[in-house]
Amino acid sequence: MDTRKLYYEDAYISTFEARVLACRQDEKGWAVALDATAFFPEGGGQAADTGTLGDARVLDVREKDGAITHYTDGPLPTGETVRGAIDWPVRFRRMQNHTGEHIVSGLVHREYGYDNVGFHLDDGGCTVDFSGELTRSQLDGIERQANEAVWRDLPVTARFPSWAELAGMDYRSKLALTHDVRIVTVQGIDRCACCAPHVSSTGQIGVIKILDCMRHRGGVRLWMSAGAAALEDYRARYGATAAASGLLNVPQQEVTAGVERLLEQRDALKREIAGLRRQMAEDRAASLTETDGDLLLFFQGEEESMRTLANAGMEKCGGVCAVFAGEEGAWRFVMAGAHRDMRSFIREHGPALRARGGGQERMISGRSTASKAELEAFFQ
Repeated sequence: MDTRKLYYEDAYISTFEARVLACRQDEKGWAVALDATAFFPEGGGQAADTGTLGDARVLDVREKDGAITHYTDGPLPTGETVRGAIDWPVRFRRMQNHTGEHIVSGLVHREYGYDNVGFHLDDGGCTVDFSGELTRSQLDGIERQANEAVWRDLPVTARFPSWAELAGMDYRSKLALTHDVRIVTVQGIDRCACCAPHVSSTGQIGVIKILDCMRHRGGVRLWMSAGAAALEDYRARYGATAAASGLLNVPQQEVTAGVERLLEQRDALKREIAGLRRQMAEDRAASLTETDGDLLLFFQGEEESMRTLANAGMEKCGGVCAVFAGEEGAWRFVMAGAHRDMRSFIREHGPALRARGGGQERMISGRSTASKAELEAFFQ
């Protein structure tokens, strides 16, 4: 027996009563069949509704061959009437986002002829893939038109046209449909085959925002948000901007310029520190005394400074000059030897040094997990 689909009769039904036709336990919980339901099952890129049936929590809803199964966390009495209540705020924000996506996809198709070839909706918004590339400027134009459609409060309708009517109808669809086709129409903007609930007029969406975009498989992928989800996204971004404004001590409108100045100062400090470390390496190199054996040095600096010190050290020793930087068990090293093939050296002694690296005949670099005591014992 097919379940009466109340969500098609009125997408705004949030509570209802229905008779329990069957209830059985399986691996997903309790599988419950009703004679009618307002719970939308997963489909059309939209997740299933959640909520309650009697005292049980509805965790998932699926449809197969017209029969709808509600998966609950507890059993329900077969033959009795139960009260159902969907999580309305979650459903409504999905309706806002899904209808907003129809508007954006319809406008992209109308303006540029591109198809929606991928769609995912979650409670934060939508991800939409289009079959052709769009610039950020073009998407800004689409976003403006989409919000103009919201402000005009256009009617949104859904119905099942006859096959004869459908044959002469121009509508968007990603699939070749072979059964009853439900057409959702946003007046003057879009007509699309879709099984999900939608708002009844565009004004209920509130706002549509295209958040980001990137090239994807010869087309473009965009992230968008609408309604309550867009408001929450704005609040989060505003909060982040306000926090950055306070940390930088600049007006919010000047946060970008403030960050740019901070990065310039950081880069200048990095260059200054690198110069000081090079000078320290040169000074350290000048103070080295000659030795017949190996030379082990610990020096905190970038690799260029370590190479400077290793080059100078290999001229002052008869073996290997090994320069280590970092901390216990997490060392970076540069080793050089005027009279050794350093590639052979690391192959032979790498296990003892707990080190891996490579490079040229006279100089190698890499990392070691040995302790400082182990390094000192080896090079002694």
